[in-house]
Amino acid sequence: MQLTGTPLPLGADLNRAIADWLDHLSQDRDYTEKTCEAYGRDLAQFTAFLRSRLGHPPCLGDMTALTVKDFRAFLSARRKAGIAGRSLARSLSALRAFFRWLEHNDIAKNRAVLQVARPKVPHALPKPLTVDKAGDVVAPASHAEKEPWIAARDTAVLLLLYGAGLRISEALSLTVGDAPSRERDVARIVGKGGKERLAPILPVAIEAIAEYRALCPYPSTPDTPLFLGARGGPLSPRIIQLVVERLRDALGLPHNATPHALRHSFATHLLSAGADLRQIQELLGHASLSTTQIYTEVERDRLLAVYDAAHPRA
Repeated sequence: MQLTGTPLPLGADLNRAIADWLDHLSQDRDYTEKTCEAYGRDLAQFTAFLRSRLGHPPCLGDMTALTVKDFRAFLSARRKAGIAGRSLARSLSALRAFFRWLEHNDIAKNRAVLQVARPKVPHALPKPLTVDKAGDVVAPASHAEKEPWIAARDTAVLLLLYGAGLRISEALSLTVGDAPSRERDVARIVGKGGKERLAPILPVAIEAIAEYRALCPYPSTPDTPLFLGARGGPLSPRIIQLVVERLRDALGLPHNATPHALRHSFATHLLSAGADLRQIQELLGHASLSTTQIYTEVERDRLLAVYDAAHPRA
């Protein structure tokens, strides 16, 4: 993968190393195209900063001489340029991953970047829908004004998001051969970083998928995307985002209602019903339990709100 996004020349050896690292992320680590592009931009910005700081195009030799102060100066310059903490944290993650890869492959060694503290990222809680509102979103009646096969498609997709906790990209990456059925009530999902999991699919979602497939006017093979757009191509995530946006006014949904909010609702409602946190972690495909634990804070806030509204002494 070629490094793009910088008008400044790089030392040939560093340029080659960055390109090889991006290829490693894409081919060996199975990172998504968007993640690789973001990491490529991060490295381009870093090398541009070094060019200005060093007064010459940086090379691999320069990488071994960088200090903690250099890395902190880069993050400080980015922050002064208006870059948010979340993007700064990703830039630091990209730099750490790159320098680890350089050391692992005996190309260069410098652990100064590991001593740089991660920028603070605002702590935002997921915003799930209520059980009733989530039910309204996935109800077939909410999509009845559309062409029948498109209404069935939208219902099926949204049921996978809320009923199985899938990311929208995961639902739309399913093929006809992957489709759950009455004989197979699980779906093999490939999530972030190529991590696979088996997602149980509710009977109501299976029936919705069967109805959609029966009505879909386009021919298919096992390798055909399960969900198709109006013209027969792969369904775009933007179409499902627009579906939920249109439902906000019709159903009185909050402004934060999005397809991903259905995944948050799936996790929060399971936790409210007594599901084990580690089970929810497996269902969501989270690599770390700490990622899933954020839903305990959502549940705590909900319980406190109920307490404040209902207790006579609150």
